[in-house]
Amino acid sequence: MRLSDGSRLILASVLTAAICHPGNAARLTDLEHTSIGEPRAANLPSDSTLEANGAVIGSIEIDARNIFNTGDARENNGLFRLANELHIRTKHATIRAQLLFASGDKYLARRLAETERALRKLPYVYDARVVPLRYVDGKVDIKVITKDVWTLSPGISFGRAGGTNDTKFNLQDTNFLGWGKTLQVSHGSTVDRTTNTVAWTDPNILGSRWNSDLTYENSSDGSQRTVQVTRPFYSLDALWSTKIAASKFDRTISRYDQGDIVDQFNDNETSYELSGGLSRGLVDGWTKRLTFGVRYDRNLFLPTPNTSMPAQQLPPNRTLSYPFVGFDILQDKYKKVGDQNQIGRTEDLYFGTEIKGEVGYSSEAFGADRNGVMLAAKALRGIELDEYQQLFLTGDFSSRIEDGRARNLIADAGAKYYWRWRPDWLLYASISGTVTDALDPEMQLLLGGDNGLRGYPLRYESGTSRALLTVEQRAFTDWFPFRLVRVGAAVFADVGRTWGNGVIGNSDPGLLRDVGFGLRLGNSRTGLGNVLHIDFAFPLNNIAGIQKFQFLVQTMQSF
Repeated sequence: MRLSDGSRLILASVLTAAICHPGNAARLTDLEHTSIGEPRAANLPSDSTLEANGAVIGSIEIDARNIFNTGDARENNGLFRLANELHIRTKHATIRAQLLFASGDKYLARRLAETERALRKLPYVYDARVVPLRYVDGKVDIKVITKDVWTLSPGISFGRAGGTNDTKFNLQDTNFLGWGKTLQVSHGSTVDRTTNTVAWTDPNILGSRWNSDLTYENSSDGSQRTVQVTRPFYSLDALWSTKIAASKFDRTISRYDQGDIVDQFNDNETSYELSGGLSRGLVDGWTKRLTFGVRYDRNLFLPTPNTSMPAQQLPPNRTLSYPFVGFDILQDKYKKVGDQNQIGRTEDLYFGTEIKGEVGYSSEAFGADRNGVMLAAKALRGIELDEYQQLFLTGDFSSRIEDGRARNLIADAGAKYYWRWRPDWLLYASISGTVTDALDPEMQLLLGGDNGLRGYPLRYESGTSRALLTVEQRAFTDWFPFRLVRVGAAVFADVGRTWGNGVIGNSDPGLLRDVGFGLRLGNSRTGLGNVLHIDFAFPLNNIAGIQKFQFLVQTMQSF
């Protein structure tokens, strides 16, 4: 069936109206999931027995399911049947290109589990299950089940945070013609710029492990052109990777003081990268990777047509060119959960340890305008305290050493805590901190309504260090209006501040506090985003010029 964009636009408008109109919504009495609950056949040997017997993979059956299950009377109506008819279901070849096993391979349960995780990360897949079907004559037949989401996104989107609005007129399909490619044509407006975008992403070129990304943006303050071709470490067992990337980016940099722009300049950036990596795959539960390559990054700073900043006050131009070498050590330790950062959706939480590091040397001999040692490191750890409590720790560091001192040093650390003290209630707390030193002039450490302090204007505080504490009580309901979105709620409190004199001085009014509440709408049928936040936040500090409450509408990847 050949589909027109007009038909899809009409359907999208109808679906949007259905989501927004609450008149016929009904609260369900039981918690129902659109996730796939395909059971394992009862007569199959255990995974350990199959592996010990040297079983190999036999046939592989692909079951790519549509958005709505019309076999369920609650989803067997005219609107949902029309949506299924207009939706181009994911091709079997698209799913096969993501599999980490093939017929004739040795049966390894961990590869089935990793394939599930990889499929769930795809923007056009709501959930996935990979299960053994039968075991005959030393061969295990496998069934791969996926559930599609609506991926064509025509229409208008709106967001609000920190007292400012974002709007977007968008035509995007993250599963173009069912082949898993992304095509985007959009016009968007934010507090920084108005942008027209054309982009194409192919995660499996000609069914291979190679990816490509092409982006062209024409903005009110410049443009962006990006070309990238990669073969990533697509699995824990992948033995090599490579990356070729080029980007030209022209934009206006605005620097803020208490939410107001105090100066602007243009940053004309050109960057290139050629890199690769080697690995022995997964050995004794760990994957170790060596990475290497070369990068070139040039920034030219110019006055903007709308500002009169003297040339002597502009940041100095900067060119970095350097070879680098790095490592990545990753533990294979994941667990499937639900109703934690999503609503009614399978989540893959990482309870292992990962450590990454990189060092490079920028030199005039390679075309740089300065000599310097480039440093970067990252670590994360997931800890399951008990059946109901988890703790996740992260750390991130980057800097370069010039003339014996650190420049553009940025060090982040954070912790997230979850406690499910009732089946449908989850207490969440997070604390994070950032320390900087000698930031590049175009960089600014900010805190406000767009990055954690929901009761205040965006980019309100600035400084050289920052801390933020958030406590949130999350409630998950069994409400599934129109079988389109899942509903949750939250009450929250944020506390944060910055310290130190930043690039424009110290705009720290002290410790800021807010409280608030909001709805969470888990998007179970489309690829537009995972959770829609609708929040009311109330600042507790009595500061002149601050509104008594902030109204925020944001699409986030988490609850």
